[in-house]
Parts: sequence; structure tokens; C-alpha cells
Amino acid sequence: MSLSLARSARNVPATVASVDWSSLAPSEARRLREFGLDEGVEVELVRPGGWAGGPAAVRIGRMTVALRRHVAEAIRIAVPAE
Repeated sequence: MSLSLARSARNVPATVASVDWSSLAPSEARRLREFGLDEGVEVELVRPGGWAGGPAAVRIGRMTVALRRHVAEAIRIAVPAE
């Protein structure tokens, strides 16, 4: 089972299950790859985007970056089965 990073719990490390690269602009996809974001990478939602769709703060490795909400929605994280 997977969940979008934008809807994940705050401050809980998770593993990227997949990224919907086709929903991103080439520049957005390139930026994520430059950050080292791909399947199997650990990420953490530090601060969700605001109610108006503001950027989310996401930790990727030792970096904290701002991602637009639609970019965070394109990143799926693995959710353990309960």
C-alpha cells in the first residue's frame, strides 16, 4: 500500500515507493533527481503545505527542501500493512 508524501504523517521517516515522473514538468523531475530522490530513498514530511496549496517542507537525506504540493502528491511512500 502507498500514500502520497503530501498526505503522510509529519516527522515520520518513510521510504519512497514510486514517483509519478509523468505528472511533473521536466525541470521538476530533474530537480528531484538532483536531490537524489528516487525509489527506496528515505524522506520525511517536516511541514505540510498550507491550506492554500503552499509548499511543503520535506527532508531528503540530510537536506530539507520546499516542494510544491503537486510535486509532493506525485511522490508515493510505502505504508506498512497493519
